[in-house]
Amino acid sequence: MVKYPVSPLLNQFSNFSTIGQWNSSIREAVNHGYAHKALTLFRQMKQNGMEPNNWTFPFLAKACAKISNLKCSQIIHTHVMKSPFWSDIFVQTAMVDMYVKCNQLNDAYNLFVRMSMRDIASWNAILVGFAQSGFLDRVSCLLHDMRFAGIQPDPVTVMGLTRAVLHTKSLKLVKSLHSFSIRIGIDVDVSVANTWIAAYAKCGDLGLAEVVFNEINIDTRTVISWNSMIAGYANFLNFCGAVNSYKCLQHNGFRPDSSTIVSILSSCVQPEALFQGMLIHSHGIKLGCDLDICVVNTLVSMYSKCGDVDSARFLFDRMSDRTCVSWTVMISGYAEKGNMNEALTLFNAMEAAGDKPDLVTMLSLISGCGQIGALELGKWIDNYSISNGLKDNLMVCNAFIDMYAKCGSINDARELFYAIPERRLKPNHITFLAALQACSHGGLLEKGWEYFDMMTTKYNISPGLDHYSCMADLLGRRGKLKEALEFIHQMPIKPDAGIWGALLGACKVHRNIEIGEYVSYRLFELEPQVAVPYAEMANIYASVGRWDRVAAIRTMMKSNKVRKSPGQSLIQVNGKIHIFTVEHRGHHEGRLIYVMLDSLHLHLKKERSQLSYGAEYELH
Repeated sequence: MVKYPVSPLLNQFSNFSTIGQWNSSIREAVNHGYAHKALTLFRQMKQNGMEPNNWTFPFLAKACAKISNLKCSQIIHTHVMKSPFWSDIFVQTAMVDMYVKCNQLNDAYNLFVRMSMRDIASWNAILVGFAQSGFLDRVSCLLHDMRFAGIQPDPVTVMGLTRAVLHTKSLKLVKSLHSFSIRIGIDVDVSVANTWIAAYAKCGDLGLAEVVFNEINIDTRTVISWNSMIAGYANFLNFCGAVNSYKCLQHNGFRPDSSTIVSILSSCVQPEALFQGMLIHSHGIKLGCDLDICVVNTLVSMYSKCGDVDSARFLFDRMSDRTCVSWTVMISGYAEKGNMNEALTLFNAMEAAGDKPDLVTMLSLISGCGQIGALELGKWIDNYSISNGLKDNLMVCNAFIDMYAKCGSINDARELFYAIPERRLKPNHITFLAALQACSHGGLLEKGWEYFDMMTTKYNISPGLDHYSCMADLLGRRGKLKEALEFIHQMPIKPDAGIWGALLGACKVHRNIEIGEYVSYRLFELEPQVAVPYAEMANIYASVGRWDRVAAIRTMMKSNKVRKSPGQSLIQVNGKIHIFTVEHRGHHEGRLIYVMLDSLHLHLKKERSQLSYGAEYELH
């Protein structure tokens, strides 16, 4: 992969004669990503008897910030305090920013309040630090103090605060910052507008992102403006919008860059987008972007998500320089397809290559285990997570609860749920969703109600559609179909297809035509092109011998041009994945499998008849 060209100055321990030469070399090392080299150069400079000046320290602070190393930061700060430049406003601001980026907010603030003079850069550094850490009340106070001191916020202030608060996903907060920037007259700055486009898209309001983009004067739009809009469409998986913007970008005389290619490829996540993804890949090659490691990683992800794992692996194997992201997207590609054999082989190769798996790598593997029900492999990954200190993360715990539930190990899921507070973690809405799904898999209605009530009473979490869907599914599985329907009607949120679909599945299990018909027509209205409700309702009619209604459903499907793909099941046996498709009997051990299935069917039938006889005997 392409690396920045490194100056000969960085390839040797040099003996420069002026401080300007040393500063130039240190700056070059930092700007090209060689932070440790910059600090080494500083040590050599001191050994050669050369004293740093007020230009040296900001470069060194930037190096410490890039590697987020507190010890190095404290050493550099000590050198500053011993120098004549300890009160220089530029040096002090660099120190504040350094401590912020090392997550030492108290040290940064203490240094900030001791500054005899502060400029806009000093205020921006501390404001962004508090905003990133979620101390929004302190940010409000600091903004007030800043304006009281006669310093007006600038575009950097607004952009820094906006990016810092994006982790909250609060549309209301982003709108407030937008209004603030309009009030102080900096909304016309194109860089600020580009930030709003990205912010609104990430907070779930694509419409407002489009409004901001359209309000930018066509003569002042930059390639970043277009990239922000394309990334916004990609964030919503709006492939058509992303492609149209990509075409308009070129029509308006702009040349796509690596960020453009990465953004538009990120919108290609379905098999039907594969051809367009290949065209964008081809265009990326013509532009010379295919050598950028971020582009190649995105291409591997795109081909995997679009179902062409072989092309993804071809690109991966050709990479001369791989990062943790490279390994993870390829492992994720195999895990999503249920090929855990290949995913685990790559995982082992990743460790052998010296690349350490991160949280995303682990989440991909855990999800893959849940998908195919690979409980033993899931437990091995659980032990690996503990031994490598990765299980002290709430996302990982949530993923394991979900995986254990899908693998049928309900007790393991429940034990982990109750252990979360013991790990000094606070359950969130995803934790409760995983716990409710575990109850749904195990038919644990009473526990489900307990967790559902616990969300609001103990953790002040408002249930979302997914939580309501789990409860409706749980009631349905226990045969309480009328209670489930009443529960849905009393919800404070409008039910979606997922909730109705869960109840329809329960109607199929319990052969309830009356409620099934009511629910299916709700689904036909919501998703007329989705085949599952038609198939479910046809199965309900077939189970009670209503063949005329089965024929009517099939006629309706043809009329609405609804196509049903054959269902698939995956199972792992002795470390090997086996895939079974409806009506496909080509498995090499098919005869044995179907003899066993017939035997199990007869056994279940016999058990059912014995239970019925026993019930009748007790009644008499």
